[in-house]
Amino acid sequence: MGAGKSTIGRALATQLGKRFADCDHEIEFRTGASIPLIFEIEGEEGFRRRESSVLDELTRENGLVLATGGGVVLAEENRQLLKARGIVIYLQAPIEVLVKRTAHDRNRPLLANVDRRSKLIEIMKVREPFYREVADIVVSSGGRPASAVVRDIVKQLKDLSGDARTAG
Repeated sequence: MGAGKSTIGRALATQLGKRFADCDHEIEFRTGASIPLIFEIEGEEGFRRRESSVLDELTRENGLVLATGGGVVLAEENRQLLKARGIVIYLQAPIEVLVKRTAHDRNRPLLANVDRRSKLIEIMKVREPFYREVADIVVSSGGRPASAVVRDIVKQLKDLSGDARTAG
């Protein structure tokens, strides 16, 4: 949360001439409900089921830059889909940057009514190993302009061009 997945994803898609999709926005569009409302009605478990379904569908699409929710890696089946169907980029940012970027955002149910810094530290302790497990590319997105992050990603994608998953 707050690493810049949507902002950088959009810019990367433009740079690469690909379509951009945001998993959370797709869920909201399909349900007609906000993420916080889905969490309120169905709980995190219900939201994660929806997230897995949308992820499965979107990762079948070619020519797509996809921003997933940060918790998508919690499910083993999602990690397998990500690794098998695409190149995964982990946007890494320091906790202080994440706290600052999410400070006024009321659309993050896991950060509602809690000490955001402590909760983000707790979340990252759980998720960080999964992010590293699935990541083909790790890029620092903290305190850097999106254009610089996109340039780094494009360079690393070119470096991966010998990888069988990026060929063709």
